[in-house]
Amino acid sequence: MSSKSTERKLVKATVVSNKMDKTVVLRGERMVPHPIYGKNVKKYKKYYAHCETPLEVGLEVEIKEVRPLSKLKRYIVVSKEKNSSK
Repeated sequence: MSSKSTERKLVKATVVSNKMDKTVVLRGERMVPHPIYGKNVKKYKKYYAHCETPLEVGLEVEIKEVRPLSKLKRYIVVSKEKNSSK
């Protein structure tokens, strides 16, 4: 028998919006090489995450993948980091 791995994805992201109750909108950033030129390019993805306490816009947080909580929410906020230097 093979045991399934239950490790969930952890992502670092920045809070973009906090206007919903118990939900924050986050923007994750990753660097990928351009398919033709090879230069590293920033790619962004929007995440909706569950959070009981309100968070400030610009705060860096770590989110973890969980079962679907709603139509869009698939992550929960695990830890709060520091403010972004932007």
